[in-house]
Amino acid sequence: MDNLEIQGQAETLTQCFHCGNDCVEGHFHYDDKKFCCIGCQSVYTILSENQLCNYYSYNPNPGKTQDGKSAHYDYLDEPKIASSLLDFSDENVSIITVYIPAIHCSSCLWLLEHLYKINPSIVNSRIDFLKKQVVITFKHKEFSLRELIRMLAAIGYEPIISLQDVVKEQNKVSDRDIIKKIAVAGFCFGNVMLLSFPEYFGMAAFEHQFKTFFGWLNLVFAIPVVFYSGRDYFISAWKNLRNKILNLDFPLALGIAVMFIRSIYEILSGTGAGFVDTLCGLVFFLLIGKWVQQRTYHHLSFERDYRSYFPVAVTLISEGTEKPIPMDELKVGDRILIRNNEIIPADTILMKGDAVIDFSFVTGESAPVQKVLGEIVYAGGRQINEAIELEVIKPVSQSYLTSLWNNEAFEGKKKKIDTFSDTISRYFSVVLLIIAFGSAAFWMFDDSAKAWQSLTAVLIIACPCALALSSPFTLSAVLSIFDKNKFYLKNTAVVEQMARINTLVFDKTGTITAPEGFRISFEGNLSYEEQCMISSLARNSGHPLSRELVKWMKINEYFTVSSYQEIPGKGIEGIVNNKILRIGSASFINIRSDKKDTGTIYIQIGEHYAGYFSFRQYWRPGLKELFSKLGSKLNMHLLSGDQDSEREFLLPAFPWEDQMHFKQSPQDKLNYIHALQQKNYKVMMLGDGLNDAGALKQSDLGIAVTDNINNFSPGCDAILDGAEFEKLPNFFQQAKDAMKVIHISFGISTIYNAVGLFFAVQGLLSPLYAAILMPLSTVTIISFTSTATHLFARKNKLT
Repeated sequence: MDNLEIQGQAETLTQCFHCGNDCVEGHFHYDDKKFCCIGCQSVYTILSENQLCNYYSYNPNPGKTQDGKSAHYDYLDEPKIASSLLDFSDENVSIITVYIPAIHCSSCLWLLEHLYKINPSIVNSRIDFLKKQVVITFKHKEFSLRELIRMLAAIGYEPIISLQDVVKEQNKVSDRDIIKKIAVAGFCFGNVMLLSFPEYFGMAAFEHQFKTFFGWLNLVFAIPVVFYSGRDYFISAWKNLRNKILNLDFPLALGIAVMFIRSIYEILSGTGAGFVDTLCGLVFFLLIGKWVQQRTYHHLSFERDYRSYFPVAVTLISEGTEKPIPMDELKVGDRILIRNNEIIPADTILMKGDAVIDFSFVTGESAPVQKVLGEIVYAGGRQINEAIELEVIKPVSQSYLTSLWNNEAFEGKKKKIDTFSDTISRYFSVVLLIIAFGSAAFWMFDDSAKAWQSLTAVLIIACPCALALSSPFTLSAVLSIFDKNKFYLKNTAVVEQMARINTLVFDKTGTITAPEGFRISFEGNLSYEEQCMISSLARNSGHPLSRELVKWMKINEYFTVSSYQEIPGKGIEGIVNNKILRIGSASFINIRSDKKDTGTIYIQIGEHYAGYFSFRQYWRPGLKELFSKLGSKLNMHLLSGDQDSEREFLLPAFPWEDQMHFKQSPQDKLNYIHALQQKNYKVMMLGDGLNDAGALKQSDLGIAVTDNINNFSPGCDAILDGAEFEKLPNFFQQAKDAMKVIHISFGISTIYNAVGLFFAVQGLLSPLYAAILMPLSTVTIISFTSTATHLFARKNKLT
């Protein structure tokens, strides 16, 4: 058994009927169906018993894998906790909105709309697919909130319920106002176009008697478009002018105002038909572009704090009884129970039980930490062993975790993203005014009427509608492409910022390492009997490394273990097959070792030293190729809170050794990012945990990498699903190509403006020319940006 190492996975046996995953280690049978785990089989059983198997008709394998972890919902029976979660409650029914990340297809919608078939106490349920929310009305006297949530979890749709209620935060997000404005502008635009057709194609004698009437009707339709739908452009332009800033809203507002004023003049004086059709069309298309640009992912939260990491309640132990209480009622001196896989919500002292704490999210250290009785256990760690009892020594709001999160240095003074449109608008407005007043001055001496026409015509035709539309439509198309590849951006401006990045900083644990266990190797020689002995002893321990070792060795023959003893932080020992067997640290088995690796355990059988196992986390697939592609164009850095034992293993993939730093505290990471920015680098930080929060906020672009986008992630500009990590070079290239599309579309719009200005400066621009040029340029820009962006996506292998 020399230098053994895991190679691949076991052979695939079959596919799970419920979730579609491969059944690697055997499978379960029920009703002539095969399932990968008892959880998936249980969900199918519930659906089958309630005649809901149509769930499987809409999509093949629509379910999600059931991990078998049993959550505790007893705290939902507490009236105070339940009332804080409910939207409405009276004597008969209660209404609650729950956030269910497992919603992903039409089968989910069908099943969640038929919850009343599982329990008749559910009155109805309504689903918001985009926000992954379900509004459930139920009879609380017959069916409690705890029973409702437990039922949802049992069928594979467990809601996320945290201290910072995700759903209530999402309800603040509303685009209803802009949709109303689009509806008003669209209604008026359609009617004005109908009334303007006779003007375009020439009026017969009969239509001429209605010309004035049609003009007045057009003005009536223009009033709500200007003063309701378009008012935000005037407000923005005025605010920016007061701050001595010329943004793109200034020429837009100026163009709208001039079209409206000139239309009033021409219609009232009877000298023309005005530009009402162009005005309404301009505002309508601008609002659509604005709505598209504001598009984001309501089911994801990019601005989170420590509360969304904590549960709603904690189990209090008082006078020998266990009782769930709200988190805000937890106080110093309380004794609490923390079960396996639960979060420790406050700084505490371990009073009872074997504590093995995963602090990777807080510190970045991947190895679990063993705690002994009487030792301080800080908030934010996750217990991954048996249930333990702790005594609170600090309130939740004063714990190490919250002080780390609320550290003022972590606020990260990030500069506002200066977009391409912002840059162009500074010069565009000045050039536009020079041309407009220059043409007016030219004609003033010969024909004052033509001077007025020339001034207004230039302001109308040069209104930068195409420029205002090119960025939002291009960038929203990129957002859609990234979305399909599980890369979620906070807003469209992030695409532009990504195209400018020249420096990448990676966290290690959870970012470039994969979540699926460890890569294990053994240095030494073991007989089959000795392998059985080691597996027999290790299976008695709940330590994560012991469990991984047993799983890896795949031994089915076990010996009886006597005199078993586990020394926290050191190792385990016992008598196996009449021999004393020790597994643990170098000091525990009394040997010298220069290894600093916390992922190494040594074996002693009797008086004989047998060798050691090395536990190393898997790197994400394609990591070496990813570093090679990015490193040829970008400056690369790596920061880690871990010990430097992984340095030699990373060097083949990450050869920039002088830019690889270990033992980095959260503040160290933030300072490192800041130092790079002082050298005028545009820095992107990729991290996953609270220990990266400061660096993510400080960086020019912060990306949270997570293997479950619905899990807690620190505040960031984007969220990347870990499964798509190797596509990072493709995302970079797509962002750069998007900027090319915007620049080209700006050139196209400039050509249209040049043609229009040729007529405008001569005072020859008629409503017909404006009605043709402006919509034509708009359609051209939208078509070009959408088509070009998707062609680039195909080139970059993102479709």
